[in-house]
Amino acid sequence: MLDLYITLGIILIGVILFVRDYFTIDTTSILIMSLFIVSGVLSPEEGFSGFSHPATLTLGCMFVVSAAVFKSGILEKLNEPIIRLAKIHYVMALIVLCSITAVFSAFINDTAVVALMIPIALLVSRSAKIAPSKLMIPISFSALLGGTITLIGTSTNILVSGLATKAGKAPFGMFEFSLPAICLTVIGLVYLFFIAPLLLPKRENPQEDTLRKEAEVYVSQIRIRKSSIEVGKTIAKSRLNTDFNVQILGIMREGINMHDINRETVLKENDVLKISISSESLNKIKQITSDYSFTKDETRILPSDDKKIYEVMIPWGSLLAENSLRKMQFRTFYSSSVLAIRHRDETITQHISDVVLKEGDMLLLYATPIEINNLKSKKLIVSLYEYEEKRVNYKKAIPTLMIAFGVILAATLGIAPMLTCAMVGALLLVTTSIMKPKEAYDAIEWKVIFMMAGVLSMGHALEKTGGADYISDFILQSLGTLSPHITLSMIFLVTFLSTNILSSKATAALMCPIIIKLADAMHVSERPFLVAVMFACSLTFMTPMSYPTNTMVYAPGNYKFNDYLTVGTPLNIIIWIAASLIIPYFVPFK
Repeated sequence: MLDLYITLGIILIGVILFVRDYFTIDTTSILIMSLFIVSGVLSPEEGFSGFSHPATLTLGCMFVVSAAVFKSGILEKLNEPIIRLAKIHYVMALIVLCSITAVFSAFINDTAVVALMIPIALLVSRSAKIAPSKLMIPISFSALLGGTITLIGTSTNILVSGLATKAGKAPFGMFEFSLPAICLTVIGLVYLFFIAPLLLPKRENPQEDTLRKEAEVYVSQIRIRKSSIEVGKTIAKSRLNTDFNVQILGIMREGINMHDINRETVLKENDVLKISISSESLNKIKQITSDYSFTKDETRILPSDDKKIYEVMIPWGSLLAENSLRKMQFRTFYSSSVLAIRHRDETITQHISDVVLKEGDMLLLYATPIEINNLKSKKLIVSLYEYEEKRVNYKKAIPTLMIAFGVILAATLGIAPMLTCAMVGALLLVTTSIMKPKEAYDAIEWKVIFMMAGVLSMGHALEKTGGADYISDFILQSLGTLSPHITLSMIFLVTFLSTNILSSKATAALMCPIIIKLADAMHVSERPFLVAVMFACSLTFMTPMSYPTNTMVYAPGNYKFNDYLTVGTPLNIIIWIAASLIIPYFVPFK
């Protein structure tokens, strides 16, 4: 009984950490796992078993397969026709963007799909004069809906299937729950096409509503005078940095541009500095010091050279997230300058280097095309308002699609377990040189892998200590003689409300052992309950933090927190009612 109390206490600590967002989700998950091991509830072997769990391994392999499909460039060949159709009319844009997103998300990682669709949607919004706020939330919600259609649509589906297998139940097939998922997806899309446009905000003209316009950043050139106290100082110790919060973008010394500078670069007399500065600081410098002469009037347009302004976004899984530019030594390693940051609905132009960046933040970057491509190749950023059609290498693209299709077909026909199919597919991609080993490693979202491994320990601890039995018995006694249909509806409601607060993986890990025990006690099949948990964990629309794709569209759509409540709450209620009726019809209790 003591182990049970310890387990419930650790889970309560985990819930508080998830809700309060003290640490990243993966850090919290590993911390929970460590507490179970240290407390003796789980042995080290049991605690770390999440890393070797079939669900975790399957997900890792599928990351590689999805990345190979994106790398092939085949999907990006569809960009141009999508953009042409979407330009016709707002409703057409909504239908095309949402439908394509839902279909892609059924087979490919949904965060990658949304990262692909955001720049396309922004281009459509600019050319068709549609506010980005009218497109971004529908794209995210469509990805969530489409991800429920297949076993590989989301990591949550794979996790629930793995938990069922571990509990001695049959794993889910690739398309076992596709029919109820398609029904819910159609219902959701109809809502997005006809009701959501009435609720979505329209914030400013897309031509003007960009980070570039909001940043209020001026670029100027100043010359360090011979008598200046700045001569001989490093950039880090200069008054420009310490007193005036000026960002030095480049130095022209003796007629030669020096872009490769850092905080330890020493300033010399007659250096011409290209600086990023707010209007307040600019006036302050002019009023209180004569150390500098202004060689160019301040302007919002950068002087023409090989560097220019790019608007980019921090995608899910980027190493920039949860770090500051100073901590990452961003300027030193990537030679680019961040002029402004949009975090949620706040635009930051002061003390940028110390801001802790978050996934979904938009950055205004001053960089060369080579520097931008370097950042994109490392998956640190996603370019916005930039459309570059890639050349497709069909010698690699066609085998990639054949391997991906083979993985899905083999799993569907039951030729081998999903893990085996995904593993063989990933190995074929590497051994045929379609992907290099390093590219395969980089394709895996390790944050999700660690999170999966960590949350699996919660379900394991609940089962081992009898917590799952205790909670399921309590639910059974509380619900009394209610029908399985009402019980399923209540499970769906509790799950999607929990997922809006906790992570989807943590909610699934907690719910699955409990509902499997509950179904056994009710003498009904656990399948409809498990499908309900799958859907409820993914179909969470009420907050920007409930799912990574919701976070990703926050800044590009210029949303506020309440926008998600306004648009997402009615959809969540509709999906809850529809799922309560549809799931038992296609996945019966007997």
